Amino acid sequence: MTNSLILITGGTGKIGSRVASRLRERGAPVRVGSRSGEPPFDWHDRATWDTALDGVKAVCLVPLDGELLTRPFVERAAQLGVERVVLVSGRGVDVPGYSGEANSAGATYVDGESAVRGSGLAWTVLRPAWFAQNFSEGLFLDAVLAGELRLPAGDGAASFVDAEDIAAVAVAALTEDGHAGQTYELSGPRALTLAEAAAEISGATGRELRYVPLPHEEFVGELTAQGWPPAAAEDFAEAVGPIRRGMDSHLSDGVRRALGREPRDFTDFVKASVGAWGG
Repeated sequence: MTNSLILITGGTGKIGSRVASRLRERGAPVRVGSRSGEPPFDWHDRATWDTALDGVKAVCLVPLDGELLTRPFVERAAQLGVERVVLVSGRGVDVPGYSGEANSAGATYVDGESAVRGSGLAWTVLRPAWFAQNFSEGLFLDAVLAGELRLPAGDGAASFVDAEDIAAVAVAALTEDGHAGQTYELSGPRALTLAEAAAEISGATGRELRYVPLPHEEFVGELTAQGWPPAAAEDFAEAVGPIRRGMDSHLSDGVRRALGREPRDFTDFVKASVGAWGG
């Protein structure tokens, strides 16, 4: 598939941008799906789907959280000649009680996985754990820079996975044989509590970072006081809930199965990311 055009939805995000970069390094033709892309792609404007899919044989599908658009998109992709799809899903899709009722992303992943499995295309599903990059370029960055990470995660641990590993598995599944029909659960090689993760970042940067565990309701209240919509605040709190409930500490073998090597350790991620925290 390295000579076939590959579309990446969410192509400017943490995963999509890394997938695009790795594919270009291999000389593979890439189309980045975004509203500013050429041609533009907008999940909410179905008129842009056909032009984005024109000539495409494989799709790295990063879904739009909180929306049930993966199914109609995959159906249209199959009609237009796409042969392979790699879906970036989420951990806990098939685990009862993992996603709370208020978490809208859970429904996106459940329906998305069902859609690709029944699409008739060669499919691969990636289920990553929490991204290590949430500390350096995502949800937790502002808190890290402020020196206080306030989350409703209790003393639970998470097996943070490096986004570079997720991208590497996606590229393998997009360009190589042997990955069709596989579901890869992706994690790092060990689990860390939020306090342990904060300590590693503090040690590398020389700047104090303190983890403060909050009750669910207090966390939601703080976010809404900052101007978050209540539904978005609940979604964030629900997403963190599995860490508190001890459901995110397990290790997964997807990186090893897909790439034949161990996943990158959180310590290596921290060393490589010091610049993001002014270190």
